[in-house]
Amino acid sequence: MKPQSKILIIAGSDSSGGAGIQADIKTITALGSYAMTAITAVTSQNTTGVKSVVAIKPKEIEKQIEFSCIDIKPDAVKIGMLHSSKVILSVIKSLKKLKIKKIILDPVMVAKGGANLINSSAIKTLKSKLIKKAFLITPNIPEAEVLSGIKINTLDDVKIAGKILLKLGAKNVLIKGGHQNSKLVKDVYLNRKEMIVFKNKRIKTRNTHGTGCTLSSAITTFLSCGKPLKISCELGIKYVNQAIKSSLYYGKGHGPINHLNSFTMKRKFK
Repeated sequence: MKPQSKILIIAGSDSSGGAGIQADIKTITALGSYAMTAITAVTSQNTTGVKSVVAIKPKEIEKQIEFSCIDIKPDAVKIGMLHSSKVILSVIKSLKKLKIKKIILDPVMVAKGGANLINSSAIKTLKSKLIKKAFLITPNIPEAEVLSGIKINTLDDVKIAGKILLKLGAKNVLIKGGHQNSKLVKDVYLNRKEMIVFKNKRIKTRNTHGTGCTLSSAITTFLSCGKPLKISCELGIKYVNQAIKSSLYYGKGHGPINHLNSFTMKRKFK
C-alpha cells in the first residue's frame, strides 16, 4: 500500500505516546498517508499529567519545517501546540514560503491533566495572526471560550463562539463538544455559508487522552486525500469515536485511544 498523501505535522511531543505528535503520526499512518514532523516542544508526561515542557527554539522549528518541505512537499499541514508568540510567528513565516492552503489548526492550550501548554502572549498572537492563516480551526469548548472571550454553557453559546471566531478571520470552524455534560456529543461545524451540528452518543470512558490531536490529524488526512472539508470532519469524528470505543486501558489516568482501529493486520511472523 502506497501513502495517499503527505502531511506535515507541527506540534509538541508527548512522551507517553497518547497525544501530541505521536498521536498525529499514528493517525495519519493508520489512515494511509505519510507523516512528516516539526517538533515545537518536548513534554515529559504520562496518563496522569505533565511533568515538564522543554521548548524548541523558533529557529530550529523553522529549519525542521523548511528543510523537510524543500525535499518533500506536503499536501496539507496540521498545527498543534505552539507555546509562544515567537514560535507562532516563526511558523507563520515558514508556512508563507510553502504556499499551502490546506492548513488545519488545533489550538492546543491545556493538557488533559490540566497543565497549561501555552502562555497568554501566545494566545493573543494566535488570535490576531494565526487563526486567519488556517483553513480550519478545531478548538474544544475551553479553547473556544478563551479565543472567543465568552462562557459556553449551551449549544447556542457554541454557535455564538463560532461566529466570533469567524469574525477573527477563521475560514472554517469545528468546535468540539466533548467537554459538555450531555448524553450526546455535539460538534459544531460552521463557516460564513453554513452551520452543521454533528451528533454522536457519548462513550463512557476515562480513556480520552489525545482525542483532539487525533481528530485534527484525521481531518487533515481526509482533506489531503481530496475529500471536501465537511465530509473530512464527519469522517474524522467517526474515526475518533471508533478509536475511543476500542480504547486501550493503559496507565492510571486518562488512557490513550486506539489509533489502529481503522484496519486489521494479518501477518505471519516466522
